[in-house]
Amino acid sequence: MSQTAILITYDNEDSIKEALGLCDAADYKVEKIIRQKFLDRPKYGLGEGKVEELKEIVLRIKPDVIIYDEVLRPSQNYNLASTLKTNILDRESLILEIFARRSTSHESSLQIKLAQFRYEMSRAKEKVRLAKMGEQPGFMGIGMYEVDTYYNDIQNRMKSIKSKLVKMGRQRALHREARRRVGFKTISLAGYTSAGKTTLFNTLTGEAKKESPELFTTLSTTTRKFLVERKPTLISDTVGFISKLPAYMIEAFKSTLEELKYADVVIVVIDVSDSPLELKKKLRSCLKTMADLEVDQQKVIYALNKSDLVAPEEILEKADLLGLSENKKWVPVSAVTKQNISKLLELAGKMLGEQEPQIKQPPKRPDLVDFDD
Repeated sequence: MSQTAILITYDNEDSIKEALGLCDAADYKVEKIIRQKFLDRPKYGLGEGKVEELKEIVLRIKPDVIIYDEVLRPSQNYNLASTLKTNILDRESLILEIFARRSTSHESSLQIKLAQFRYEMSRAKEKVRLAKMGEQPGFMGIGMYEVDTYYNDIQNRMKSIKSKLVKMGRQRALHREARRRVGFKTISLAGYTSAGKTTLFNTLTGEAKKESPELFTTLSTTTRKFLVERKPTLISDTVGFISKLPAYMIEAFKSTLEELKYADVVIVVIDVSDSPLELKKKLRSCLKTMADLEVDQQKVIYALNKSDLVAPEEILEKADLLGLSENKKWVPVSAVTKQNISKLLELAGKMLGEQEPQIKQPPKRPDLVDFDD
């Protein structure tokens, strides 16, 4: 059963749309939206006058939770929770909750648990300080732990998870090496969450991976074999990006996302039906995340997806807006109608053909050639 929520977000339609998508993905029913120009005020994130208004709204609606569409400092979270007498979920904790719901593999579950512990570590000092002052209202409750005990407990759990992820990363590296020895070239799909990566993956491979307009449908990397210019090629679908995704979350998913770094070609999927402002924001977020992962921009091509929903002249305008008009490495496509899919494969095949040929030799361990990570 869905829990009820009050959503506090920025006063623009694109931000509201994404925030509502996050709430829906976490199964929260939004009863009221509070629109604000600024969400970075020192004490509460909000202005004190708005907090007073919120008291009355909370008493009337009685929500299960208040969702704050920005990253709150622990003191701001505490101030809001203690004043409004309601649990507060900021943007980071909401995304972590969605990740936990969407997890479908052992590796992604470990990655999410590591991210959750890192989120806790960044807030541990403030939580302990508040607990020692006797001011902690239970909304952030950790009990009256001493700081060393609290820290050590989290650190020991993180250490255990990291060691397991390192082993999985080594196995993934062995898979990559085996594939290269066989001579397979690799393509990875990247892009903002809900851009249509999984639909495109299914169209290219004939797979039936779960598709959904909800955010973060894919959290685990799936790799399949398909043909590019009649040559067997491997393609991987990866977790979607999102704005304001903190470095510790990217780090937690690094073993999954590193497929982008080692791929021969990366196809960045863009939802061309988005508004100009959203397009720029989302592409900026994708490029930043790929830069953090040290992805070579020379091997990146762009699929302007959902082009069946946009007029041809508008597609050209948006490509120009994104700085792609002089870049020959983009194609307007529709993963649903299969429009221009052959052109996308032609471009990917051309880029693969321009790269240095791999030295082909039989794999020493054929059993490591596994197409499903």
